[in-house]
Amino acid sequence: MPRKSKKTAKKSIVLELKDVIKEYTLGIQKIRALDGVSLQVKKGDFLSVKGPSGSGKSTFLQVASILAKPSSGKILINGVDTTTLDENERAHLRNKEIGFIFQNFNLLAKTSALENVALPLVYSGIDETTRLEMAKAMLEKLGLGDRLDNTPAQLSGGQQQRVAIARALVNNPSIIFADEPTGNLDSKSGADVKNILQKLSKEGKTIIMVTHESGVSSVARTHIEIHDGKIRK
Repeated sequence: MPRKSKKTAKKSIVLELKDVIKEYTLGIQKIRALDGVSLQVKKGDFLSVKGPSGSGKSTFLQVASILAKPSSGKILINGVDTTTLDENERAHLRNKEIGFIFQNFNLLAKTSALENVALPLVYSGIDETTRLEMAKAMLEKLGLGDRLDNTPAQLSGGQQQRVAIARALVNNPSIIFADEPTGNLDSKSGADVKNILQKLSKEGKTIIMVTHESGVSSVARTHIEIHDGKIRK
């Protein structure tokens, strides 16, 4: 029998920006924070985004993660043109497709680690028993099985960031956005977070990380820089 040729599986595009412009009005002045940004991110990519202060990288993260709408251009997530959606539709898509890891953790202060991680599942309509089981499994995966009932104040910075990572992952999102994920951590905790992100990337997760730290960005496989609202590869 003839031997079948092996074909490399084509990676699907999970995020696409097409000529995206984002402008802000400051008094009578218009500031163009993003200036014609186009980019494709494929499933399983690990992309780092760098740039000097005021370059537009924070605006890029807000717009690419559909927290903010662009002034013009298109943003597609798994082929869905998000610029045609209303705010409720965008919020639903965000909850389903995107996980966030923030520099300041953004955990609910008086809420347990377990309930913090389960929160995105509430908006997905999953029943309480199931969502708590899913949250527990994710915290155990990240080595926090003995910290389920602790509030953020009872956790170290590194532990809080691991809770935040568990929360970002619990919905099995298509894309994880990490905004300076080691910025508020000591060197050991920062190294732990880097290792977690690297492991997630090897598992096939799609990660877009904004960071100014070269040591952190080195774990990514693809790198871009933003200067004056434009991408430099």
